[in-house]
Amino acid sequence: MNRRTFVVAPPGLPPRIVAIPVRTPLVRKGDDLPALIAQCVHGIASAEDVVCVSETAVAIAQGRSVAAEFVRPTLLARLLAERAGPYATVNQPESMQLVMDNVGAWKVLYASAASAAGKLVGRHGDFYRILGSAVAEIDGYTGTMPPYERHIVFGPERPGEAAVAIANACGALVVIVDVNDLAKVNVLGASAGVNLDAVMACLRENPHGNSDQQTPIVVLKYRPQSGSPPQSPFRVRS
Repeated sequence: MNRRTFVVAPPGLPPRIVAIPVRTPLVRKGDDLPALIAQCVHGIASAEDVVCVSETAVAIAQGRSVAAEFVRPTLLARLLAERAGPYATVNQPESMQLVMDNVGAWKVLYASAASAAGKLVGRHGDFYRILGSAVAEIDGYTGTMPPYERHIVFGPERPGEAAVAIANACGALVVIVDVNDLAKVNVLGASAGVNLDAVMACLRENPHGNSDQQTPIVVLKYRPQSGSPPQSPFRVRS
């Protein structure tokens, strides 16, 4: 059974917006993700709905994950990971090592020093501002479900193209999103015509879930009631 949740519409959006988390088979490297998603949302998503797909599912299907046991963190990576915050994507030595391999140890050291100095004057986020996508595109251990409980997943390649391919397969609006339990929503790619502000506002409560729900898809639906605008708030009108 899909878990259905009414999403409280943020200011500026009409009431009666529903988020439907959709369970999928375990996504694996090489899966035809557009076909898999189309099958899973058949009978659920219509042309005016938004199919929100986790970036992790897209990246795994593209083969962009690595088991932590294949990464050999250096002592420096271990020391820096210990000093990262509990919610940081690099608080595991293996993740920190991959960042260091990508941009170089000296740049990571510089970013760490700048971050420490910034915090002394009340400024936060310097580490991520300096390293940018080198950190943003790496997730730590991404879940609790085997075999991915100790996998590190990189960001998906060409997420915009992936969103278009999925939209063509399932006949709905599509976004590829990075959502967490800290009310942070990042849209990595979208098919044409999506009202991104409306989608991000409705995903801040993270209906995908961050545990073992196995629901990397959420369908956002608008069910207008009497007196509400009939048009979906999720589609940009020309």
